[in-house]
This record gives sequence, structure tokens and C-alpha cells, in this order.
Amino acid sequence: MNVPDLTYLVVGFALLLASLLPAALRRLPMSAPMVLVLFGVLLGLTPVPDDWVDPMAHRAVVEHLTELCVLVALMGVGLALDRPISLRRWHTWRDWSASWRLLLVAMPLTIAGVALAGWGLMGLAPASALLLGAALAPTDPVLASDVQVEGPTAGVGAEELDEEHEVRFGLTAEAGMNDGLAFPFVYAAIAWAGAGAFGSWAWHWLWWDLLARVALGVGAGVAVGWLLGRLAFRPPRRELRRVLTGEPLLALACLALSYGAAELVHGYGFLAVFCAAVTMRWMEPDHAHHQAMHEVTERLERLLTLLMLLLIGLAPTSGGLVHLSWSGVAVGLLLVFVIRPLAGWLSLVVRSRRERSAGRRLNRRDMAVTAFFGVRGIGTIYYLAYATGQASFEGMESLWTTAAFTIVLSVLVHGALSGLAMDWLERRNRVVTG
Repeated sequence: MNVPDLTYLVVGFALLLASLLPAALRRLPMSAPMVLVLFGVLLGLTPVPDDWVDPMAHRAVVEHLTELCVLVALMGVGLALDRPISLRRWHTWRDWSASWRLLLVAMPLTIAGVALAGWGLMGLAPASALLLGAALAPTDPVLASDVQVEGPTAGVGAEELDEEHEVRFGLTAEAGMNDGLAFPFVYAAIAWAGAGAFGSWAWHWLWWDLLARVALGVGAGVAVGWLLGRLAFRPPRRELRRVLTGEPLLALACLALSYGAAELVHGYGFLAVFCAAVTMRWMEPDHAHHQAMHEVTERLERLLTLLMLLLIGLAPTSGGLVHLSWSGVAVGLLLVFVIRPLAGWLSLVVRSRRERSAGRRLNRRDMAVTAFFGVRGIGTIYYLAYATGQASFEGMESLWTTAAFTIVLSVLVHGALSGLAMDWLERRNRVVTG
């Protein structure tokens, strides 16, 4: 059997599993990503061609496939959030407080922790250690659906929309924003690998990669989201509103336009897509069309995720982890069980007096669950594929295998515990509030 025929067969089985799994796993402590990864593990025991599981051999294909997968997930995440944010209303920014802290405190601490572990335990060069930290630090919008909000609420007034569980909202918003904001640190690793001396690139990186490109990405996303929202929900002609709000592919148009606009001005496209989705959602927050658009992105995301999950699952049993060392295993275990939970807890435990008096706060149970569920996934693969195509990094095999092991570990651990943790949290919070 040749490779194309085998590919069709494997993808067919995966599609069948994806169709059956949501209903089959509803009452079990398992997630669809877990089953698909395990299916890949079993498939790896068969005589699968070795080059299937070598991302370095297909770096460009892996980069573009994972890029599209993350983009679609970010569009869906932005549409799903039922909590407004506005430059003119400061209290809406306080309502996102948990997400800001996870983004601005937990993620840099996680990058630093993983980079130090990669440098100290694995003996990676500083640039390679920083790349590993930047790739593994962001939580994943693709594989974290079990701990995120389910989708947009429609048919109620805007004042009634803001009712999601604080933990789910915080993790969802974090996953939407940090995939774009990890990029400055990926570029720092690329610059370090290429230029060498820290002082030769640090100032340019600070003002351009860390500040200017973030602002350009946010600006491009907000502009595209506002424009499409005006056309769809507040058009000059009623016929145009009927056409656009009857076409759920508007979500994909928003995705492509915002990403293209941001990349054209050298902003961060991932961040632009998320901002565009949030902006368009809040042009008319309770419109039923948001549900239709979210459903399109959700289905496309599921299809794109299938192949990546299979490839990730193939790695442990078909030679994809041949370069994995015990130190790499230690880094993965530290990230999942120590670095991310500790960084997340530290970012959430300090709360201002004003925030405590506001309506939204996390109790200790909420903080523990939020800190622990930093799911790793498809975004990590994209960052590694992109960075290794831009510069040469020492120990690339170790980077790939450590990342693959960490993703498999995260999918299995977080997938097994997510449903149980969320059910426990909701029961405990009902007891306290009741």
C-alpha cells in the first residue's frame, strides 16, 4: 500500500472517530483529542512510513497546516466570548482581569521557567532554550475546548450575556490572546540564534517586535472586525444585512482579511484574528448569526486538528521520539505539573482592592483549576516549525521531541482531568453560593 492510499484510509478512520466521539465520550473522563492521540499511538505500531512522523522533513507543510488550524481556532474563540471589552468603558477591562494576569504574568514566568529548565537540564544553547520556552508557554485554543466556554449566546439582551463561569472565561480569553503574544519571544529566539550577542538585537526587538508589532496586530484586527461588523449588522442598505447575516462564511472572510491586513503591516496575525472576532461579535452581541459563524469555525477546526493529533500520537511508537532524553522528559513534566501551575497561581493570587470589590473574583478553587489547565498543543508545533525555518538552532531534534512529548502528556493528563475538575468546581461553587 502506497503512502497516498494509506493517508486516505487513516484520515477516513479519523473522520469517523471525530463524528462518533463527542456523543460516545459525553459521560466518560476522556476527551476526543485523547482518543485521537491514542489512535495515533496504536497506528504507530503498524508499519507506517518513517517520514510521516518527521516534522523536520515536512517543515513547511507542518507550518502552514498548524498555522491554519490555530487561526480557525482563534476565530472561534473570539466569537465565543460573551463578555464585552471597550476602550471607553474601563470596567469591561477589569472584567477580563484574570486573563490579563495569566497573559502578562503567568506566560512570561512560564517562558522563563521552561527556558531555564531547557538550559540547565537539557544543556540547550540560550537561543534554543528561549525558543522552547516561547513555543511551550502559550495555552492552546485548539485542544483546550473542554475547559473553555462552549460558544456564543444569542437571543438575549447584551446585559444578560455576561454569565460564563469565571474559570472557563479566563482560560478561553487567555488562549485567544497568548498565541499572538508569544510571537515576540519566538522572534527574540530567532534574533539570538542569528545575531548572537544580546546587545546587538535587544533594543530593536523591544520597540519593534514586542511593542510596535503587537499594536499593529491589535489595530488591524479591530479595524477589520469593526468594518465587517458595520457591513453585516449596521449596513447602509437592508439587503446587504440580509445577505451577510445569512452567510456563516463571513467568519472565514473576517479571518483571512484580518490576518492578511496584519501581516501586510508586519503586525501579529494571530492577535489580529482574535481581536477581529471579538470586535465583530460586539458590534451586535446577541445576534443569532454569531452561533452560525462559530459552528463553521468549530467544524473546520475539528477537521484540521485530526491530522495533527494523529501525527502527534504517532510520534511515541514510530520513532518520532528517538531523540527524547530523560532531561527532555523532566522538562515536560516540570512544565505540566510545576512551572505552569505555579506561574498561573502566582499571577492570580494577588488581587487589587478594587478588583475584590468588583463583581468578578476567583476563589482558591477557581485559581487552582485555572492555573493547572494550561493545555499545550498545536500552537507549539507551529512556533517550532516557523522558527526553525527562519534560523538554525542547536539541538533541533531535542526541541521537537521534547515538545511532542509535552503535548502528548498535556493531552492525556488535562484531557483525563478536565471534565472531572470542571464538574467538581461547579458542584463546590453551587454549594457555596447556595
